Amino acid sequence: VQLQASGGGLVQPGRSLRLSCVASGRITIINGMGWYRQAPGKDRELIADVFNSGSGSRTRYEESAKGRFTISRDNAKNAVYLQMNTLRPEDTAVYYCYANIWTPTTGSIGYWGQGTQVTVSS
Repeated sequence: VQLQASGGGLVQPGRSLRLSCVASGRITIINGMGWYRQAPGKDRELIADVFNSGSGSRTRYEESAKGRFTISRDNAKNAVYLQMNTLRPEDTAVYYCYANIWTPTTGSIGYWGQGTQVTVSS
């Protein structure tokens, strides 16, 4: 399984970016997908994820992302997106895509994308 993330870049404070991530390979069921970020000198932290829950899904956001970021999944494309609005300098970090994927042979395993740099600066 591979996760290919894209969409990072340099943006001014208050502007928007949209991150995309597509999973490919031996995939039977994607239990959930999400985004983490890691700023220099800090631990990697969850920003947002969306997991299957019963017949629907549940979404969670890190506190500072609520109201500014929106996560969405396209199950047909095995993709997850993160729409980031009203970006702040403190959002500067490497953003990592994550997916929890189940197959009959491996069970559920977590996978990471390669990371995409987001820099918010004037």
